[in-house]
Amino acid sequence: MHRPRVVPEHEWQAERAELLAEEKELTRALDALAARRRRMPVVRMEQDYVFEGPDGPATLLDLFDGRRQLITYCFMWQGGGHYCHGCSMFTDNLGHPAHLHARDTSLALVSRGPLSEITPFRERMGWTLPWVSSLGTGFNDDIGAGDGFALDVFLRDGDDVYRTYSTSGRGVERLGSVWTLLDLTPLGRQETWEDSPEGLPQTPPYTWWRLHDEYPV
Repeated sequence: MHRPRVVPEHEWQAERAELLAEEKELTRALDALAARRRRMPVVRMEQDYVFEGPDGPATLLDLFDGRRQLITYCFMWQGGGHYCHGCSMFTDNLGHPAHLHARDTSLALVSRGPLSEITPFRERMGWTLPWVSSLGTGFNDDIGAGDGFALDVFLRDGDDVYRTYSTSGRGVERLGSVWTLLDLTPLGRQETWEDSPEGLPQTPPYTWWRLHDEYPV
């Protein structure tokens, strides 16, 4: 297997300093993007969606749980016991919602599948985040998720709800710490699309992803 060059400490420190300068530049660019995101216009949500939750019907306004901001993640639902490994890996990385709550922000999962299938899977995975069914509503289509996945951000002003941000694809992937942590390692994600030195182990993307209780012990 390919192994990175072995160099003296001073040479490693010099290369690390060069890389750090590029990382700082990227950090500043991401800060600038976040600043622009905070200045984005918003669009009013006119539709009164009624989801099915564990405690009964729940509107989009209900998902705020009294807070000012709401983040929803459309968890792709395939049904029949076929669960999205990517959405599951992302959900595993979401962490405790108390830190979001401290900043007046709620987080909820939404799937276009029956609650009778969602609930046992949620329990199997050990997740405690709110998760509602959008089956029978136009929510997924209206936010552009369709049968796929997407992350959306909403702002509440009284009873009025506004959509402020949306991302999908690798925009969501960048938020999951498994991928960002692997990006720090010398082997990377070990996927064939990556620009890596010759000899590193690589497999096609997505093929190694599993539910967290499905990996070999």
